[in-house]
Amino acid sequence: MSDACCSHDEPAGSEHKETEEEAVGFWQVSEVRAAATSGVLLLAGWISSLAGAPEWVTFPLEIASLLIAAWTFVPSTVRRLVKGKIGVGTLMTIAAVGAVALGQFEEAAMLAFLYAISEALEEYSLAKTRRGLRALLDLVPAEATVLRGGLEITIAPARLVLGDRMVVRPGERLATDGRILTGRTSLDTSALTGESVPVEAGPGNEVFAGSINGTGPLEVEVTSTAENNSLARIVHIVEAEQSRKGPGQRLADTIASKLVPGILIAAALITVFGFIVGEPLLWFERALVVLVAASPCALAISVPVTVVASVGAASRIGVLIKGGGALETLGKIRTIALDKTGTLTRNKPAVIDVAANGTATKAHVLALAAGLEARSEHPLARAILAATPDRAPVTDVDTVPGAGLTGRFEGKTVRLGRPGWIEAGLLAGQVERMQRAGATAVLIEEAGEAIGAVAVRDELRPEAKDVIARLTAAGYTTAMLTGDNLITATAMGKDAGITQVHAELRPEDKAEIIRTLKGRAPTAMVGDGVNDAPALATADTGIAMGVMGTDVAIETADIALMGEDLNHLPQVLEHARRTRGIMLQNVGLSLLLIAVLIPLSLFGVLGLAAVVFIHELAEVLVIANGVRAGRISRKAALKATQPSPALEPAS
Repeated sequence: MSDACCSHDEPAGSEHKETEEEAVGFWQVSEVRAAATSGVLLLAGWISSLAGAPEWVTFPLEIASLLIAAWTFVPSTVRRLVKGKIGVGTLMTIAAVGAVALGQFEEAAMLAFLYAISEALEEYSLAKTRRGLRALLDLVPAEATVLRGGLEITIAPARLVLGDRMVVRPGERLATDGRILTGRTSLDTSALTGESVPVEAGPGNEVFAGSINGTGPLEVEVTSTAENNSLARIVHIVEAEQSRKGPGQRLADTIASKLVPGILIAAALITVFGFIVGEPLLWFERALVVLVAASPCALAISVPVTVVASVGAASRIGVLIKGGGALETLGKIRTIALDKTGTLTRNKPAVIDVAANGTATKAHVLALAAGLEARSEHPLARAILAATPDRAPVTDVDTVPGAGLTGRFEGKTVRLGRPGWIEAGLLAGQVERMQRAGATAVLIEEAGEAIGAVAVRDELRPEAKDVIARLTAAGYTTAMLTGDNLITATAMGKDAGITQVHAELRPEDKAEIIRTLKGRAPTAMVGDGVNDAPALATADTGIAMGVMGTDVAIETADIALMGEDLNHLPQVLEHARRTRGIMLQNVGLSLLLIAVLIPLSLFGVLGLAAVVFIHELAEVLVIANGVRAGRISRKAALKATQPSPALEPAS
């Protein structure tokens, strides 16, 4: 929060903030109670005055109202002054003291009361959004059941240690991250990823804290302690990054910090002018009114309230935004570059076709391919191995980076690789047909002759086409970046609705494409957060997708989509655009208010009470408008949470 802001001046993480962070209810915020008490006393004094009560009745009520309201900002102002810092609280304190010096006790009390209201609303809105984020930690159950010494015992999640075996019954939440040892189930991960479709999981699958076990009992090996599980990391990262400032907030802070000393100098000059013209009291009063009128409190709080509310809301739907800087940049994005594998596609390739040249059978082609790929972890290898149970006994297997594999089978040299590295020969027509169908074709060569080709295709995510259509309709330019060959990439791009396709790219090539796109318009890169690291780092905004439990991706991306549903992309883009609009509205209103009130105050059109009322009312409006960023658009939310009929279970 800005130093020029009208809020408290305690550093983040102070005891005061920790206390307020736990304040959930409106009346639990101490500033709210102080402002309400001050208001009641001020109202009592005003009614007593109208009823003709003597001054000894009304005066104590006004003084009490003034002192209680002043408690919300004067102590922090004094602490700042001791450190040599001035802020909006300084202006308000001087104005209140000046009003008292002029004998305007009722006006001084009103100034302090209205300022206390804005303080209270600001503190409540920030405490509420902070508490909303930390409510994610409440998804962890109060108890966990573990197997120790052959017995089931119930312990607090904080006592779980790595290697413990948790017993999770249907309907229970997972107390921390782990790996399923026994049992199969359907997990509800909506609180973590924002996705409404349950995920099927079984032995070997990773599961995360806060997930709800749906259908079957599980035994889960603990892989993360309670203080370091997925939920805790989400909260810690977002809280740490919320203070990262964007251009709008830096501009507002700069204006506010320069404006405060300028106002003090102007007020001093106005007072001196009063002595010169022989009306010191009149111009001293106007100087006090100008102090209040020019106070940049609304300007200073306009962006921080909006950022905190917006980032907190995004985190509750499974989207991590790394602070105000990332949020503002995301709101300006006009071009979206998407990686193909794992982003537009499901990263679950499968063999869809096998061709043979006549000298070999399709079964032999597949068996030879499986023999070469037997020890590979490449996605294409997994697809080929899943397509056949047969493995040719290939020996001396070696990898040729960027090309394929070589080996020996029955005394003959065999190879598997991309067209170009292996000449297709008679299979050229078959290979082209496979590629035009959107598949990746690999050739198998035996004794120098291409004996067959295998077509592997990674299907588009079921929601991909609709998401691209939504992005296009919203005015975004979309591009696909992939290492696949141009024919395959073009076919896949056409299926998804993307016309701008960049193929046969290495990681450094993707980064160069991003640089070119950035030269035309603000650009975001959407990838897996690891393989696309150069492009993600080069883009104006890097968006990592499907990173639940992936430390590297969460730490390095500007934006992290925790789930696998691509629908969250247009949702968070719309959210960022709306948030940026709210920021601009708040900054514009704050500057307009100052520009209008200063001349009206200087020339005596508005008095102290009127300026205080208008100024603080505007601040309340700015805070209320900023809090709107904490709501996800209902239209976008409905689109993003519609069940996807073809969603793949976890494997």
